[in-house]
Amino acid sequence: MTLTQLRYLVAIADAGLNITLAAERVHATQPGLSKQLKQLEDELGFQLFVRKARSLEGIAPAGEQVLQHARRILEEAGNIRSYAANERGEHSGRLLLATTHTQARYVLPPVIAEIKRRFPQVNVDLQAAGDAEVLQKLAQDGADLALISTAGPAPHDGGVAIPLYRWRRVLLVPRTHPLAGLDRAPTLAELARHPLISYESSTRADSSLQRTFASEGVEPQVAMTARDANLIKTYVRAGLGAGLLAEMAIGVREDEDLRLLPAPEALPECITWAVIPRGRVLREYALALLHALAPQIDRRDLRRVLEGNQEPHWPVPPTWTELSQPISV
Repeated sequence: MTLTQLRYLVAIADAGLNITLAAERVHATQPGLSKQLKQLEDELGFQLFVRKARSLEGIAPAGEQVLQHARRILEEAGNIRSYAANERGEHSGRLLLATTHTQARYVLPPVIAEIKRRFPQVNVDLQAAGDAEVLQKLAQDGADLALISTAGPAPHDGGVAIPLYRWRRVLLVPRTHPLAGLDRAPTLAELARHPLISYESSTRADSSLQRTFASEGVEPQVAMTARDANLIKTYVRAGLGAGLLAEMAIGVREDEDLRLLPAPEALPECITWAVIPRGRVLREYALALLHALAPQIDRRDLRRVLEGNQEPHWPVPPTWTELSQPISV
């Protein structure tokens, strides 16, 4: 049994039993992957997958057990490599970061630029996705860490959640919009009278937006949703409605043609979290990126928590305004 065979086994499972896709992901040939799988099954003495003709139809019960152990073995092998590289002072490798479009576009550019300056041999692989997909990438695609925002408690699955900073929502409207003349934040009732453009999560019944409006006995007119804040702005300019988006997504110059208003005060504050698989040994450049986004957290405490040697007691995260003046590594 080899680590390569276990890696191929996990790749097949994560590719939805698609051998061709699994082979592409591990940079192997399809015949080579199939051969390694057969050798592993021959050694174990049972089949890991349920087959129909030449196709894989499902994972056998015994295969599920082996798969769980294989994932843990590969995780620990990766931790050993990371630990050894840190001990050698070797700062080259790949940083796979799963995040939302807003973080990727408005928060991370100066941080990643500084990481690349300090660690020029590090290849940063930035994968932007919708809120619902970010933690999935952490679990299935091998991301080193994920960035995700919530208006409530920390994400409870996927690993250790670290609060980075707090932020609020804002409104962008055309200067001819009925709300543009306000010198204050509109109430929920006032905002409910107008079509709204917001992030795709806004339509979910359990979203903070829907819950907040429902608590006031009003219903928002969500006319359109998008993953990307730039798309929200585009359709605000097209006159489709008022844009409700994160304060980080506002540019002083690029949005000066629109009117900026605070969002209704009833909408709760949000927190952006870094989520790291429990037990993961992070490379030095990953720790540097985290420290840039959360300078209030001591790196030694972070290491102890990730290693399982300390319970997390994170300090109160700063607001986005406090953090962005300026972000530095």
